[in-house]
Amino acid sequence: MTKSLTVERLFGWNAALFPSGHNGICKIKVGQWRDDRDGPMQIVSGSIGKEHIHFEAPSARQIKTEMKAFLNWFKADSDIDLVLKAALAHLWFVTVHPFEDGNGRIARAITDLALARSENNPQRFYSMSAQIRLERNDYYNILERTQRDGMDVTAWLEWFLACLGRAIEGGQTALRAVLAKAKFWERMQQTTINERQRLVLNKLLDGFQDKLTTSTYAKLTKSSHDTALRDIAYLSEKGFLLRSTEGGRSTSYVLTAE
Repeated sequence: MTKSLTVERLFGWNAALFPSGHNGICKIKVGQWRDDRDGPMQIVSGSIGKEHIHFEAPSARQIKTEMKAFLNWFKADSDIDLVLKAALAHLWFVTVHPFEDGNGRIARAITDLALARSENNPQRFYSMSAQIRLERNDYYNILERTQRDGMDVTAWLEWFLACLGRAIEGGQTALRAVLAKAKFWERMQQTTINERQRLVLNKLLDGFQDKLTTSTYAKLTKSSHDTALRDIAYLSEKGFLLRSTEGGRSTSYVLTAE
């Protein structure tokens, strides 16, 4: 189902991240292991001038040996649960930190690859990579604790599994929203609406936070108050908007339930 993970594949991923050979700040070596020519590799977060050093990676002379061991372990069959293997693969890769840049992104790609194998399905409705980015502060903290406390992986595995649970839950929520939106537009098939109405309905379906009043509608669609009033009245008449019990300028509208 998925190609094996090899040195060449990792080099290709790294080169694809930096096609110009620059990381936005300086020129870097891509598609090859780091050489530590500018000093030891340190895992750092924070903006320039406010960096926080989490961990110092193994020296460059250890990388070939470490990565050979990693890749042999990754492709080998073992009794370890594949989800736990995904967690350990991520930790191992970012701890070695074999490239000058892009290690975090490649570690997340390896994680998603391992999770796809665990499910025996290349199609998933959640993204562990996206969830790790959302929780980057906690992610850096647990990495630092694990790497500085003798590489006891227990706390890391607990965090990873909890993060995976949140990723799956978020994916399910997003999928429900997509299905609800599709169902709504299926109901709208026989109703003719203009682009202003379509814009506002999509915003409501996407979770628009403000109250939808006539004034709000006019601002969103850059239309007059009278035009907004007519558009809303039409959607209400067709049964797609429900008017609140408040009157006057406080009157607002919500999508009707199915």
